[in-house]
Amino acid sequence: MHFEIIGTIEDIETIAVGGRIREIQRLRKQFGSGRWRKLKGVAYIHLTNGSTRRAEIHWYEAHGIGKKR
Repeated sequence: MHFEIIGTIEDIETIAVGGRIREIQRLRKQFGSGRWRKLKGVAYIHLTNGSTRRAEIHWYEAHGIGKKR
């Protein structure tokens, strides 16, 4: 699903770190090695159909590489 994040992401929590991430091998192969973390947070998003919703968002992040996916 395509969406655009509006504003800031709040209530950020770490879900998993390093080897606890199921997709760690793909992340390292695609983006490089780093201290990968899977995080979640809540933000308002704008959907392609024009509606705005508050949603829980998940993403991966590594120091020096940034937020991905």
